Amino acid sequence: MSPTMSLPAWARPHWQPNDEEILLQFYVFGSFEAVRVPSQDYGSPGLPEGITSTNHHHHELRAWEGYPLGGSMGKLFKEEAPEAYRAAVDAPQVLVVRGRLPDQPDTGYLRDVMGVIAGLLDIGGVAVLDPQIVSLFDADGWRRRYLVPDGAPIRSHLLILRDAESEPGRSWIHTRGMRKFGRPDFSVRDVPDAQVNLAGSLCERLVELEVLGGRFQDGQQVEIPGLPEDLVARLGGGPEHPDFNNSFVEFRWPV
Repeated sequence: MSPTMSLPAWARPHWQPNDEEILLQFYVFGSFEAVRVPSQDYGSPGLPEGITSTNHHHHELRAWEGYPLGGSMGKLFKEEAPEAYRAAVDAPQVLVVRGRLPDQPDTGYLRDVMGVIAGLLDIGGVAVLDPQIVSLFDADGWRRRYLVPDGAPIRSHLLILRDAESEPGRSWIHTRGMRKFGRPDFSVRDVPDAQVNLAGSLCERLVELEVLGGRFQDGQQVEIPGLPEDLVARLGGGPEHPDFNNSFVEFRWPV
């Protein structure tokens, strides 16, 4: 069992009532003891209303069309996280934690869910899969990422990715995971390769603003020191978008 600690919840000072929706989904693999999940050791009273946990025999889950350890995603995990992949594949049980919530004025809901996951790892969990950031962790790896003094940084709950654009020498910087906070992801197109670090830092600042409750309007201008002109926000996407499974705010880097 790991040393316990209370996980924090961030206030969202920029939050205002709206119709956004939070989506959470995690898979916890293991062989679980038939005891109460010790989530209170991590400051969590249990799963919030709207989030459920269902226990499955792993052999039944393999028949699902969206089985998370199969297909191209399973191949990715096997290559990038072989120890976690083997632990997950060999586990006899899978707990699926998922649900939707109306947008919230603080992130206590995420603290409570993460506290439950931490408790599950203390009673037989061996691996955690977070499909929203396409990441699979063994138990120790998950604890190192999220059970840290004063809480894991916002960045730990997200991915910031870089892909090549069709034009040589330019990159696409984009995020995944903002549905955990009921907010759009970010897309920054046509970034010169020499400025990808600047664009990555910009994405970190933008996601922090949204996690703390901020929202962007279509056509909103964002001033970036060192660039010849402001970036202009364009809203797009939706839950079925193949790159984000989410809405997004897109900016194009000035030529």
